[in-house]
Amino acid sequence: MKKLLLISLSVLILPACADKNQYEQAVLEQMQKEADIKDYKITPEYMTKCVVDTTAQNMPGIFAFDPTRMTAYRNYTKMLTLTNSGDPKKTLEELRVDFGSAKDLAEAHTNYTESLMECYSAVISESEKLAKEEK
Repeated sequence: MKKLLLISLSVLILPACADKNQYEQAVLEQMQKEADIKDYKITPEYMTKCVVDTTAQNMPGIFAFDPTRMTAYRNYTKMLTLTNSGDPKKTLEELRVDFGSAKDLAEAHTNYTESLMECYSAVISESEKLAKEEK
């Protein structure tokens, strides 16, 4: 019985990890393109962790392995890789359906953008604080 429970739990957790990892990879790719990250000498990996953690706070789902959260990770990944799509118009329409409506897609994009700005603010103020302490 315990083995069956463990196997069942593993089957649920592995896809969730994959979905989150794909989202982290998509965010990392975005961070590597950001000029501000280079200008402020922020590592893309550090910024990625911040953005992923911050956006996850406002994603649907109660906990990390909630099926709703896993779907959100997939949808956010698809949203961030829209420009890489062979047919962006079709993908945008799919995203509207996946998120539930154009409004929900816009809210997800706002969540990502606000998370990005919050992370910039936090990381920059942290680095300024460290610079003051060094002087």
